[in-house]
Amino acid sequence: MAKNHTPEGSKEHAAASAAPRSLASQLLLWAFGIAAAIMLVVGLLVGVALAMAYPQLPDISDLADYRPKLSMRVYSVEGTQIGEFGEERRNLTPFKDIPKVMKDAVLAIEDARFYQHGGVDYIGLLRASLANLGRAKSQGASTITMQVARNVYLSSEKTFTRKIYEILLTSKLEHMLSKDQIFEIYLNQIYLGNRAYGFAAASEAYFGKPLKNISIAEAAMLAGLPKAPSAYNPIANPKRARARQLYIIERMEENGFITKEQAVAAKQEELKIRTAMSSLNTHADYVAEMARQLMFAQYGPEIYTRGLNVYTTIRASDQQAAYFALRRGIMDFERRQHYRGPERFINLPEKAAELEDAIDDALIEQGDKGDLLAAVVLDATPKKVRVMRQNSEVLEITGDGLQPVQSGLSDKAAPNIKLRPGALVRITKTAKGGWEITQLPEVEGGFVSIDPRDGAIHALVGGFDFNKNKFNHVTQAWRQPGSSFKPFIYSAALEKGFTPMTVVNDAPLFFDASVTGGQPWEPKNYDGTFEGPMTLRKGLAKSKNMISIRVLQAVGAQNAQDWIAQFGFDAEKHPPYLTMALGAGSVTPMQMAAGYSVFANGGYRVNPYLITKVTDQMGKTLSEFTPTPLDESARAIDARNAFVMTSLLQEVTRSGTAARAQATLKRNDIYGKTGTTNDSMDAWFAGYHPTLTAVTWIGYDTPRKLGDRETGGGLSLPVWISYMQHALQNVPIAEPTPPAGLSHESGDWAYAEFSKGGGVSSLGMDSRSGNSSEQLPANDEKKKILDLFKN
Repeated sequence: MAKNHTPEGSKEHAAASAAPRSLASQLLLWAFGIAAAIMLVVGLLVGVALAMAYPQLPDISDLADYRPKLSMRVYSVEGTQIGEFGEERRNLTPFKDIPKVMKDAVLAIEDARFYQHGGVDYIGLLRASLANLGRAKSQGASTITMQVARNVYLSSEKTFTRKIYEILLTSKLEHMLSKDQIFEIYLNQIYLGNRAYGFAAASEAYFGKPLKNISIAEAAMLAGLPKAPSAYNPIANPKRARARQLYIIERMEENGFITKEQAVAAKQEELKIRTAMSSLNTHADYVAEMARQLMFAQYGPEIYTRGLNVYTTIRASDQQAAYFALRRGIMDFERRQHYRGPERFINLPEKAAELEDAIDDALIEQGDKGDLLAAVVLDATPKKVRVMRQNSEVLEITGDGLQPVQSGLSDKAAPNIKLRPGALVRITKTAKGGWEITQLPEVEGGFVSIDPRDGAIHALVGGFDFNKNKFNHVTQAWRQPGSSFKPFIYSAALEKGFTPMTVVNDAPLFFDASVTGGQPWEPKNYDGTFEGPMTLRKGLAKSKNMISIRVLQAVGAQNAQDWIAQFGFDAEKHPPYLTMALGAGSVTPMQMAAGYSVFANGGYRVNPYLITKVTDQMGKTLSEFTPTPLDESARAIDARNAFVMTSLLQEVTRSGTAARAQATLKRNDIYGKTGTTNDSMDAWFAGYHPTLTAVTWIGYDTPRKLGDRETGGGLSLPVWISYMQHALQNVPIAEPTPPAGLSHESGDWAYAEFSKGGGVSSLGMDSRSGNSSEQLPANDEKKKILDLFKN
């Protein structure tokens, strides 16, 4: 019975189970049918969308001759880049000139199968889809061609329509351009942070070196930027940038681009990231802005996209020397001022992460100013202050580093002066390598040097810090020159029969109301003393005001006004009154440099110039400047006048108010004059060597007293000396040769026609009174002149 039962039971069981299987098969077939129908509908919809979208695709034929927006670059004489202006900072680099290591690093992380797929990497898409299952963060599958299509022609919005356009453009690009052409566009077009577009620009921005010289480690760091330039910026986020760099090095090894040994070495390489304080910075911001303005006047807005190269007369090393010299001079002055307190105060959160974010935000907003770094105080006592810098760097400052801010550490300090947690301060490195708390100076300055033989500008610093104050004090600041203007009055006197041996009485002068037309005027010497009769040479060396006024009286103020115009000064800014003898008119430091160059080059007028050549992106010369040769058509004063004035100005640097110059520089072929205006509001030194003229000015933007003991010799001369120590290195001694028509007698020079008593032998020996035919302005007008252009 059992045998008979089993087969029958099996048949019944099979029949019973067949029904569900048949139903499942039907359901499966039904599902496949629905899916196929959906796919057909979607396919039709996509097809319709593609058909509608394709005619609307942009014309990409221009990519065959890829010409992106290129910024204007400004260069020094040596070819060092000193400035860049444009919508996009980019250095267009042909594909053949891009190093293999850079290409490999990009392929390893962005699109390893770039040369195998046809624009859309379906294998990569499948791999990314599988990898994304169960992941919180998805992997992308965009190819390099797709990124080019998106970056050049499309927006970054994530929509179905934009994706269709992207796929269509990708296909179009792959058919029109070669793989190398597409890759070249990508390597030059992609944004990499820090205003850099393309890897050549990024190499300069982050490493300060040309792309052709980068290492595997550096290439891997740059290749990590396209994904998120701000997140993987090695300057702002070094930790995240480092982690991504290590991952890319591993990907390069996995793809066979580098060996295991190379990968190990690359991971261990210490990168030198370029910062704002990089030694490659020539600190030529004011120069670059001058060049930009000149180019804009000539070419208009296209300078920002045309890729112009502007070559200037600036010497990179001289520019650096000028920048640091002026900066040191101003900071030396600042250390003699009272502490004005922190720049601002911020609230410090209790949580560590929030504290770091708050401090980073405040420091970014305030910004470093050259070597004056922004920092936030964490805690402060009279003996120790702890401050935090960006990236949670904590520094302790003690001892002499607290000296400039002692008043802010006192228990009696006012709330706005007090150093306490949350105070935003400035710190700087000391000569001994420690840290010092200081403050941003309020005083400003300007420095310029030019070649007196042709007017080429070798260095120009328009202020303490371009990011703090963009006003160019060299070209835009009209200030009273004070005693630094006296040489031009003495020059006029040489033409009227004066000689260096002329004796002039340094005695008090008094001009009563009948002369001034208002209140009486009794001028003084700077030191308040009078030394009696002395030669013109000694009077200039000691900068005696009484002698200058008497000389101008004898020459005639109107004659002097006409004379100074030959040096390039604006006559209307120097009214023809006796106050001109004290430098009461208005000049710019650039004008003073041009004026003193007339003495330096033997009597010729030169026009300072900055730009020598402009080329397009291909190196084709668009314009070129050649300075006017120094011939008789450019003569401003007699060669004899220039020689005698040089002799007089040599005395100033040898025994006069600028004696420190020759004593420090250990050479006698330097000449110049100090200048300190009324109430010490402007401090000057203007001087030269036969091959170089340089001028320093220091003062407040809104004129006010620098201090009773602050003079041109104490403030501006040290800046000039510091610069000349660098600029005149290895320059041979070059004293001028006396021209014809001069006579040398009693140890001094004179025009031949004025020698042997033929000129003015003495002046002002019999009378104390200043009453004469020379008029001073009325009292209100005199004050106006003395304050001319102070605002």
